Amino acid sequence: MSHPFSEFGEVVSCDTPLASLTWLRLGGPAQFLARPANVDQLSNLIRTAQSHNIPWKILAGGFNILVRDKGVNGLVIQMASPAFSDLEIRGQTVLSGAAVPLTALISQTARAGLSGLEQLTGVPGTIGGAVRSAVATRSTNLDPMIRRLTLLDADTDIIKLDRDDLAPGQSWSELEDHVILDLELDLTVDDPESVVRRMRNVWILKKEHQPYGHQPAACIFRDPRPDQSAESLIDQAGLKGSRVGGAEVSVRNANYIVADPNCSPSDVLRLIELVRGEVDRRFRIELELRLEVW
Repeated sequence: MSHPFSEFGEVVSCDTPLASLTWLRLGGPAQFLARPANVDQLSNLIRTAQSHNIPWKILAGGFNILVRDKGVNGLVIQMASPAFSDLEIRGQTVLSGAAVPLTALISQTARAGLSGLEQLTGVPGTIGGAVRSAVATRSTNLDPMIRRLTLLDADTDIIKLDRDDLAPGQSWSELEDHVILDLELDLTVDDPESVVRRMRNVWILKKEHQPYGHQPAACIFRDPRPDQSAESLIDQAGLKGSRVGGAEVSVRNANYIVADPNCSPSDVLRLIELVRGEVDRRFRIELELRLEVW
């Protein structure tokens, strides 16, 4: 059957399950799922969607995505091609495609003797997704390390933005109408063994305080302040281990929800509201979602 993306052939599939592409392993299909091979194909896909008034989304690593039972109406674009995964290190400058996994980026820069990213060890997903979601830890903020972004703007024109192009106080994550293609990072030269040692120490600590690797899980809320974590608030509210259906607040880290095999997206959503309501009732703090609900 013909559809608006027929000209793209096997690049676009219809009614494609999305659950296996997300860390929670939940949710229905995408009406259209596209895996463009290059930037030109990506641009053409977006223009075709716009000309037919079809909504579209970019799927990065799927770490903080919850797909509803009914799935996604419109076009989901997965930038999985090698064209979006180049990684080059020039001195203390790192050129990275948006689809490079954070784990690969951190390990390669560490071995090259570049410091700055090691505190993000253990954070899943891609570097593009990390920029988009403003990933940070209490000791590391990614934004100041970004020297430049290459983007597709709302008109699918390729633009380059330097740090100086941002308004005072503006974050890279606020460029919501743009698709991140690649970025340039400015890191600090350091002893490779020292960087790798710090990376391993962070990894050990993270693994002690995150759900087990075999558990479908996602981090749910943003920290209200740098000195106040969502995890501690949820823990203090006595919500570790709380369940709704097949969804459970992780007993290892209260800011994660773990999905059991019988879990549904609606279970996760109801548990989110339970946690948010209890934290608001106890501490008068309204937690902001880090999880994207599609």
